[in-house]
Amino acid sequence: MDMRPPQLTDMPLDARYSAVRAHTLALAAPLSDEDCGAQSMPDASPVKWHMAHTTWFFETFILERMEPDFAPFHPAFRVLFNSYYNGVGDKHPRAQRGLLTRPAMAQVRAYRADVDARMARLLAAELEAEQRAVLEMLITLGLQHEQQHQELILTDVKHLLAQSALLPAYLDAPRAVETAAAPVAWVNFEGGLAEIGHAGDGFCFDNELPRHKQYVAPFQLASRLVTNGEYLAFVAAGGYFNAALWLAEGWDWVRTQGIKAPFYWHQDEQGAWTEFTLHGAQPLDLDRPATHLSLFEADAYAHWAGARLPTEAEWEVASASTHLQQMFGHCWQWTSSSYAPYPGFQVAPGALGEYNGKFMLNQYVLRGSSCATPDGHTRATYRNFFPAGARWQFTGLRLARRH
Repeated sequence: MDMRPPQLTDMPLDARYSAVRAHTLALAAPLSDEDCGAQSMPDASPVKWHMAHTTWFFETFILERMEPDFAPFHPAFRVLFNSYYNGVGDKHPRAQRGLLTRPAMAQVRAYRADVDARMARLLAAELEAEQRAVLEMLITLGLQHEQQHQELILTDVKHLLAQSALLPAYLDAPRAVETAAAPVAWVNFEGGLAEIGHAGDGFCFDNELPRHKQYVAPFQLASRLVTNGEYLAFVAAGGYFNAALWLAEGWDWVRTQGIKAPFYWHQDEQGAWTEFTLHGAQPLDLDRPATHLSLFEADAYAHWAGARLPTEAEWEVASASTHLQQMFGHCWQWTSSSYAPYPGFQVAPGALGEYNGKFMLNQYVLRGSSCATPDGHTRATYRNFFPAGARWQFTGLRLARRH
């Protein structure tokens, strides 16, 4: 099964809506209802909840606002499938989403079908130009929001399946063979006053705005991502036992949690390493980019390698270079930049203004995209963000150093 949806570029809005919504169902297709209802940790959500929440988004922010004679599919869903929008009302506790045995998956699918039919009628309705513009803006945001959850479905399912002693595969198809990693080259960038942030007419999230000038000192960026083989050398050299390599909070994190290797790695009694993947447990592929690393691990490796993590401005400046490989589609790349508002950032009014701004604290920016990121959801200005200890996402690293 292809984890990515059809290419959405230049599709009419109604076709894009159908394609994105269908892809969410396709991602759930290999899973049992039991798989879809389980929650493996508070930071992850059940697939059933993702499917309902993305539907809730369209019902709450579009149909409730624009549908004549609006009536909710089920009044209780307004609370059950609200994520963090305080302006909408009460929320079911995040850590207890796995306790929602009701509604059943069949009812969630019926909810999706009902909302999709109502959205189709709204799209086909005669609307004034201003109403049409608002509708198209909200649907575009809703589709981008659903694509974010499509990536979360894959990362959350991987974490869930990894908890089983059976180590079951999400995808039965053979894992693609990685080509041999090219030698690392250091690509020079002269720096200077650069413009950072989204520009143009295409979609962006509010945290990518406003575009602004920022000075970037001369720097070098590694031509590709750090591989499993390179990271294995760090493990073999005792990197997880050398306090000098770690940030203080990272060292406490390593010692308290007894961490000795990346998240899904396992070493058997003979010393052979395997990695749990969406294809099940696989021999560690030394040429693949190292993934599921926390910021702490990425930073410690960079210190060990005599380098550092790039800033997000450096990453964005460098992203257009033809000399750089694996900028997109492999793993999100940690930067050393705290997730903070750009100069002049404005929070949108209403509940939708809660989308990004209120999370700009105690998190770090990641750039690029991963193997789980849907097509049409990748751009050089995209600012992903997670806490420093997060590593269930497809997160890796690219090295930087002074020019």
